Amino acid sequence: MTEAREPAGPHERRAPGTPCWVSLMVREPAATERFYGALFGWEFRPGPQQLGPYVRALLDGRQVAGVGHLPPDRRLPVAWTPYFASRDVDATADQVRLCGGTVAVGPLDAAEAGRLAIAADPSGAVFGIWLGAAHLGTSIGGVPGTPVWNELLTYETSVVAKFYETVFGYEEEPEVSAGRDHVTLRAGGCPVAGLSGLGHALPGDRGAHWLTYFQVADTEETLLQVTELGGRVLTAPHDTPHGRVATVADPEGAVFSVVEAPR
Repeated sequence: MTEAREPAGPHERRAPGTPCWVSLMVREPAATERFYGALFGWEFRPGPQQLGPYVRALLDGRQVAGVGHLPPDRRLPVAWTPYFASRDVDATADQVRLCGGTVAVGPLDAAEAGRLAIAADPSGAVFGIWLGAAHLGTSIGGVPGTPVWNELLTYETSVVAKFYETVFGYEEEPEVSAGRDHVTLRAGGCPVAGLSGLGHALPGDRGAHWLTYFQVADTEETLLQVTELGGRVLTAPHDTPHGRVATVADPEGAVFSVVEAPR
């Protein structure tokens, strides 16, 4: 994890490759809204319905994330998915295919909000591509309850790093240290996401996947809330150069991390 910049303002178009949104597809939207509403103080408003029932989560009236309804017949994992900005979703989707990835949904228009595609990299990790029109993405950051970082957990980084560099134009910054396989992706010189190669420590039941970090005011207090609200703590809180971090799962099993900024 690397210190991330705050998201662009609500009327600024993101540079290509910049994380601009996170979305969660669930089987029980009402229960999910209760969980995150209590945990992060989110409120919910209807969003585009092209892929089924969908709401946008708001914090202090500003858009933070999305929650959609996963159809009962779709055997897909419940997981947070980051979206990366594009100036041409169709061209980016073509590039994904050329570089060994797959495109599962779209490209398609989400009403007046923008154009999207949902894809997977060569390791199988799912991510979104977004070109905003009326909706440019997350419009608040740097406060508790907002996404602050996205980290790809994969077997090894060399192939997928080249994939994301080619698709989104990132610059790679490998970490030089014994026994650690990590790459920071930069867009316009700013760190925007990380890749962690875990080798055989990668969870076999999940495979490669993106992990979203949300900022919190107090990690320990947040973990108490998670368990009281029916979620689970997966990794105990620990200190890092970027703050006190823990990983949890919501009641449907969607995994995310929380981070309390250093004091």
